[in-house]
Amino acid sequence: MNRVRSLLVIVAFAAGLTACGTPGPQPGEVQIRLGTIEQITPVQIGTTHHQGIGAVVGGLAGLGIGSLIGGGTGRDVAMVLGTVGGALAGNEVQKRHDAPVYGQQVIVRTASGVLVAITQPTNPVLAPGMRVYIEGAGDGARVVPQ
Repeated sequence: MNRVRSLLVIVAFAAGLTACGTPGPQPGEVQIRLGTIEQITPVQIGTTHHQGIGAVVGGLAGLGIGSLIGGGTGRDVAMVLGTVGGALAGNEVQKRHDAPVYGQQVIVRTASGVLVAITQPTNPVLAPGMRVYIEGAGDGARVVPQ
């Protein structure tokens, strides 16, 4: 009987502690904070593409095309040349499409007095002294006019 009573006390205690906890942000929720823009600085935002993907894809395409040419040793040479040529071409194509994106770093003083720096694509509407909302958190945060 004491064992059952002890188990019930432990379960009740654990349930009480769980009820006192405040949940963090749930999936799909957006955190919104109010603030004033202190400073805006133009920046270049790096691309999110992985380096070398164009060369790999181009090399594989060149290998596939080279395998369709000739037979025997000539086919092997065509496959090697196709792979190298495709890799070079794929790398050049990726370079053209990976141009830097111009953006802005916006420094906002929140209502609680904390400074928050957010880097985002350029929004020409924003200006220092403007009241804004900071939507989201981390890498997904952005500044929008109030």
